[in-house]
Amino acid sequence: MHSKQTVKYICEQFSSGNEYYFKREYITHDKWSNIKSLAWSAPRPIKKETFMKRQAEGFYCEWVQKQSASLINLAVKKTDEKNQLN
Repeated sequence: MHSKQTVKYICEQFSSGNEYYFKREYITHDKWSNIKSLAWSAPRPIKKETFMKRQAEGFYCEWVQKQSASLINLAVKKTDEKNQLN
């Protein structure tokens, strides 16, 4: 278990209404006294209940608003494909 200073909980809220919860821990690649070796870990998925429990316990929690992904059509039309070959 990490202390309140070395962990943060993240809720990503999308415009579609979906919510995803993550935990990030402050880690070191060498030793804690080497400031250059400190970094946040990769986000790890957690349950909503865990997020709410940690928020009530006073851990740092952040909410991130995100837009839903937009679709890009990569398909080439058959007529365009024939024109590109000639």
